[in-house]
Amino acid sequence: MGIVNHREDNSCRVAAGGMSAAGARVSGATRVTAALSILFVVVALSACGFRLAGSDPLPGMLARPYLSLKDPYTDFSREFEHQLKSAGATLQSVRANSTATIDVTKDLVEQRTLSVNAHNIPTEYEITYTVTFAVRGTDKDLLAPQTISLSKDFSFEEPALLAKEHEADILRQQMARDLVAIAMRRLTSLK
Repeated sequence: MGIVNHREDNSCRVAAGGMSAAGARVSGATRVTAALSILFVVVALSACGFRLAGSDPLPGMLARPYLSLKDPYTDFSREFEHQLKSAGATLQSVRANSTATIDVTKDLVEQRTLSVNAHNIPTEYEITYTVTFAVRGTDKDLLAPQTISLSKDFSFEEPALLAKEHEADILRQQMARDLVAIAMRRLTSLK
């Protein structure tokens, strides 16, 4: 009786303890195969000229830009600075050391009521995010002032006030990322 229990306990330990050595070899082989497959896909995509959206290189004149922001703490400003650095730009802290100046003169989020219910409580809002920027080289304007704007509407329910405020924050952040993507495309077209 004691030997039978020992065998049952031993088999339970193998099952509860995980895979056997043969199972580990299969898992390792599977990981190697998966890694090679991913590597093959990446190489194949890069060979055909595929690039991620927004990953075009900045022109040489924007290698060391001075970024003049109306408010450096807005969603657009933070994302724009991040994307410029990701694209290879070395942001300058002094305008005199820069190869160009990117001047963001407007960075504005507005919210307006679209509809109200019978008790005059808002049920739908529209958020509009507007940005204006221009690029000036050392001796001439490289890009005239560009105004880009995005609008999104969302429903509002008073019982879900916190959730709806969070939804508005997420919409604003997404619009900022979309505006930065548009601005970066315009900057890369300066070649």
